[in-house]
Amino acid sequence: MFKFFTNKDWFLWSWIGGFMILLSTWYQVQLDVKINEWFGEFYDTLQKALAKPGSVTLDEFIGYLWSFAGVAGLWIVISIITGYFVAHWLFRWRTAMVNYYHSMWDYAKDVEGASQRVQEDTIKFSRIMESLGVGFLDSVMTLFAFLPILYGLSKKVTELPWIGQVDHALIWVAIIAALGGTALLAAVGFKLPGIEYDLQKEEAAYRKELVLGEDSDEHMKPPTIAELFGRVRYIHFKSYFHYLYFNACKWSYFQFMVIVPYLALAPTIVTGAVTLGFVQQITRAFGRVEGSLQFLVRSWSTIVELISVWKRLREFEKQLNIPRGLDLKAN
Repeated sequence: MFKFFTNKDWFLWSWIGGFMILLSTWYQVQLDVKINEWFGEFYDTLQKALAKPGSVTLDEFIGYLWSFAGVAGLWIVISIITGYFVAHWLFRWRTAMVNYYHSMWDYAKDVEGASQRVQEDTIKFSRIMESLGVGFLDSVMTLFAFLPILYGLSKKVTELPWIGQVDHALIWVAIIAALGGTALLAAVGFKLPGIEYDLQKEEAAYRKELVLGEDSDEHMKPPTIAELFGRVRYIHFKSYFHYLYFNACKWSYFQFMVIVPYLALAPTIVTGAVTLGFVQQITRAFGRVEGSLQFLVRSWSTIVELISVWKRLREFEKQLNIPRGLDLKAN
């Protein structure tokens, strides 16, 4: 799976291309920081204009909108270019995997489900990594960029409801809430990777029998085909049940987190110690930090699918039984 990074033929794409993705993601995060600063200034101006008519000119107000359009437009362009490059980068990764499997086909062809591993699982792997990998990079960089911002803004928030005085209160609220949510969903969803793996395994066995049935009617007769589909149905129903309570916990947690920053800011807001721009800026920074810390929570279903694909490809490679010297040569 990782020969893309060890094969010298793919050096430029794997390492230099990866660095370019890293650099582009970092620049997008810096633009997001500028947008966060704009929110603070804009809403303070909005509050000033509403509180004292005539204190803000039309040109000043329109100027703020134009400045946002410039930064946001640049963010959109970089995002589109990055997405395009990432798609090509990951297809090269898939190509490296597929080329290796093709070169080892004399050993692979006798492995059950080999064609599905080479065709379907490699494309699933690349598509999942396209969203999950870039999402992880963005989360890490966003955390490093916005954590100091939230720390600085939290100096004005020194009290939490029902708790009292807490220095840099929103930092602690974001960390505790995100880690608590991650632990909760990891606990209720720990069975999902195994279920997803079994689901794909049963589907593969059923699909293979259907393919064989195209050449021989014997494979389409009961009890073989009926038994295989019965297993498929069982594992699907099992999956539906486990996702039922997992999704109930996940969406309840996400909806609760919408009000958490405002709840934490309540004593500061009701005393009038902060402006509207400050509230917008700090809640947005809180959302960025919290969202970064919640990467596992928000991506759990995708991670489950990735683990399943990775396990199938790893098992496939173990079953190849390639002589060691030949394997090194293929690298």
